[in-house]
This record gives sequence, structure tokens and C-alpha cells, in this order.
Amino acid sequence: MNKLNQSSNFIQKLLNPKGFITLALFAIVLPACNNSLEPRAAAPETNVTAEEVADNTAQLVGKTVTVRSQPIKKLGPSSFTVSDKQFFGSEPILVVNASGKVFNIPADPNTAIQATGQVRNFVIADINRDYNLGLDPNLYREYESRPAIIAQSLAQAPKPGEITTNPKQYYGKTLAVTGEVEDITSPNSFTLDEDKLFGGQDLLVLRATPKAAVKEGEKVAVTGVLRPFVVAEFERDYDLKWDLTVQRKLEAEYTNKPVLVATDVYPSAIPQ
Repeated sequence: MNKLNQSSNFIQKLLNPKGFITLALFAIVLPACNNSLEPRAAAPETNVTAEEVADNTAQLVGKTVTVRSQPIKKLGPSSFTVSDKQFFGSEPILVVNASGKVFNIPADPNTAIQATGQVRNFVIADINRDYNLGLDPNLYREYESRPAIIAQSLAQAPKPGEITTNPKQYYGKTLAVTGEVEDITSPNSFTLDEDKLFGGQDLLVLRATPKAAVKEGEKVAVTGVLRPFVVAEFERDYDLKWDLTVQRKLEAEYTNKPVLVATDVYPSAIPQ
């Protein structure tokens, strides 16, 4: 009985308006729980495709954009190229990691990457001077004066079904996931559905401090860290209280399954 009472504390704060202080603390604690080597994904200012960066460079230079695209080639510890596979023959775009955090290209070449940063015409002398990166000129000759994204934020961007099918490779990582809102359990929890990937289960999303309500069927992008759903660990790390009915429902359906603990949720305009 004591375990049930202790466990019931987990969900109540998310739904209880009196839990505002705890929710605010959760928003502060959450980034601190992230892997310090993982650059945090940012909510985009302008969503574009890699093809648009290549074709409309003059209009985008100096602007901060977000691109969700496939990694093509790693050039060095701080750079790689991306391209839109849905556009045959599109020009690869150079992405330079200027976030100050290590970012590893996904082992699965089909897993997309979300990069947020400023569009620039790549001049290696200027980039090395401005960001102190020490890029090797010999590796970047063919990219000189071509468009590049100087990324301040990077995240893997797998689909919900890819995550739920093989969650272990994503645990502890910062992710940027796009999908359709399906099952809204509470103002702080819902699932993302990816009907394009057969066999994958819905992905549970927990929101620390929801700024706006989501609607069923709405296409959203969620950034956050993936963790297995273990009530005791969430209670320990975030000191949250949930409604007992919601807690029992989520425990029954998602114990030890992946949950994306969201730092940002926003309408998605990023092509999939």
C-alpha cells in the first residue's frame, strides 16, 4: 500500500495547477539531466529543406534556419554533408558543428538529422576565425564559397516508429522527432503516431511545462531526451506528481518502454 501511495505522487503534479512551482523546477532540472556531450535541439526559426538552402542561398545568407535531412558524408570531427533524398540530384549542403558539443552521425544512414544554425557562404578562413574550429583546408576545397549551415544545435531526427522499434540506440540522446499527435492522455502527455512506418508502436511524449495545448491529428515536432519509462526514476529525478488514474494507465502501457521527455513542442513544417 505504501508503494502505491508513493507511486501515485508521480503524476499528480502534472495535472494539479498547484504544482506550478514543481513544474518550473522540472523545466530547470530537465536540461541538466541531458548528456553534456549532446547538443540540445532548438525550436526552429525558419524551416527549410537542404534543396532550398542550395537554390536560395542569397535570400537565406545570414538567417538562422532549421533543416531536417539525411547525412551523406562525414568530412571531419566537426562537419558533414546532408541532402534531401526525396529530391533526386539535389546538391549536398555542408553542415559545420559550431555548438561546442560532440555530435555523432547516426549509424543508420536512413536516420535524419536536424540542424539549426546560420546560413553562410563557406569561406574556411572566416569560419576558423569566427568559431575557432581549426578546420583543415585540404578537406574543404570543393566547398569553398558554397552554401553551408553553421550549426548551433544538432539532433538525430528518427521517426517515432524507428525509436519504438529499437529504442536502446537512442536512450540518453537529444532527439528531434516529428509526428502526428494521436492519444492525448493529459495536458502533459500524448503519443506520436508514425503511420508511414509499419510495425512501429506509438511513442509516448511527456511535457514538462506545456506552453500550448496540442490537438489530436496535429503534426508537431518534439525535441527532448529519450528515456525508458520507469516511474521510480522519474519520481526521483523530477519530483513529479500525477493523477493516479493517468499514472496507472501509463504504467500499464509503457513501463520500460521509451518515452521522449520534451523540452520543446511546436507545429512542424519540416518535410518528412
